[in-house]
Amino acid sequence: MPVVSGLLPRVPRQRLRWEEFILPSTLQLAPLMELLVEPVSCDVTSQRIQLGLHEALVNAVRHGNQHNPEKRLRVRRVLTPNWLIWQVQDEGRGMPCSARCGALPEEADALSGRGMFLIHQCFEDVRWSRRGNRLQLACRRPQRSS
Repeated sequence: MPVVSGLLPRVPRQRLRWEEFILPSTLQLAPLMELLVEPVSCDVTSQRIQLGLHEALVNAVRHGNQHNPEKRLRVRRVLTPNWLIWQVQDEGRGMPCSARCGALPEEADALSGRGMFLIHQCFEDVRWSRRGNRLQLACRRPQRSS
């Protein structure tokens, strides 16, 4: 799994770090999940983030890339002093604005929609690219006890 590390522009080097992971579109996500949550020091926060990221990655593979292993997933992890941020991007046409809400589906037996609800519950900030094929997920860094 190729990994590219670097810095984002206009931010002091010591304050912001990012890593990018580019991989085939597959549902074999366990090794990637370990890498993505590695900097999270709080177990409760780590479990919550894993649940939300898993939903986002599965949606990217299934709905965005249509299970096509020739397509790629791009995940960027950004660490700032106050925030943990992940961007999940697929090669699909993008999710329509009407499907991006964080509410549960109205019908209990609906075939989709629960994943978006979980994502919104797991992160404090959820944003979409204009096209709808990149999802940015963020949570505040847990405060350390004194």
